[in-house]
Amino acid sequence: MELTNQENELFGYDASLCPGDGGSTCYAFPGADGEVMMQLYSVFPGIALVYENIHSHHCTFRRSVSDQIFEVHHCREGRIEGTSQDDLFYVGPGDLSISKPRTGEYTMHYPLHHYHGITVIIDVAKAPRCLSCFLEDVNVQPESLMHKFCDESGVYIARSTPSIAHVFEELYSVPESIRTGYLKVKVLELMLFLSSIDVQTDEFSHRCFSNNQKLLAKNVSDFLVEHMEQRVTLEQLSDVFHISGTQIKASIKGVFGISLYSFIRIQKMQSAAKMLQNTNLTILEIAGLHGYDNASKFASAFKAVMGLTPKEYRNSPILVENVFR
Repeated sequence: MELTNQENELFGYDASLCPGDGGSTCYAFPGADGEVMMQLYSVFPGIALVYENIHSHHCTFRRSVSDQIFEVHHCREGRIEGTSQDDLFYVGPGDLSISKPRTGEYTMHYPLHHYHGITVIIDVAKAPRCLSCFLEDVNVQPESLMHKFCDESGVYIARSTPSIAHVFEELYSVPESIRTGYLKVKVLELMLFLSSIDVQTDEFSHRCFSNNQKLLAKNVSDFLVEHMEQRVTLEQLSDVFHISGTQIKASIKGVFGISLYSFIRIQKMQSAAKMLQNTNLTILEIAGLHGYDNASKFASAFKAVMGLTPKEYRNSPILVENVFR
């Protein structure tokens, strides 16, 4: 299977190809600690839309693209870590980010081992100068959008809003029979929406974290994994890491997108789910290994996270996807 010149120039990734549906091109990436798949659709000359399905903590990419390309990213599920100069930032469900792509070899991180989203790739040198000139009162120019969002900080981030959800949500369930034409309409809608955004609402400065904060969140996560059988408190974590509880909570929230106590509960329930599927331990034994001496309380916590009781989960042929390892 061969790529078209446009796909090579827009996507620019070193990746394995596999069959796609409905005129799409699928990419599988080596070197990940899980599965990284991307499905590309050519929409207009110089414009492509990519569905990203990632179940990995990280993946190393090699890419070579023009500096006239910018990308619009929408996160539907999971979380992705990005970098801008010396800053780290995180994009979660419903969020939108706009930036120029990185080139060369680099590693992307997915803190929840899970990411589903859409990227719209736009080459302003190849895209029609005016995508919507046939529609009266609609002024959409890709080059203007690139300068609007990428000239200052290099990264623009918008928090999830109903307007962003409206633009993107239908793209995740388009019937294959109308996908080609539908993507054209939705990309045009996206461009028109972006042209109306006030760049002063950029959330980037509020999403920045240091490498030390990321390392703290990882170390706390590792500590919790090693002490699943305990009911670890914030005070204990503060004593272990010699840092304030406020800083610990902020690091967990920033990196993983949820509160410390939600993080602990999800982490324990995901671990318990693996044991239910892969061992013959009783439910009460598994509860005890995760700090619960009451089967009823464990079952309630498990169902709140996994959607099924421990017994239902063990008997279910459907594996619920792990969020944490």
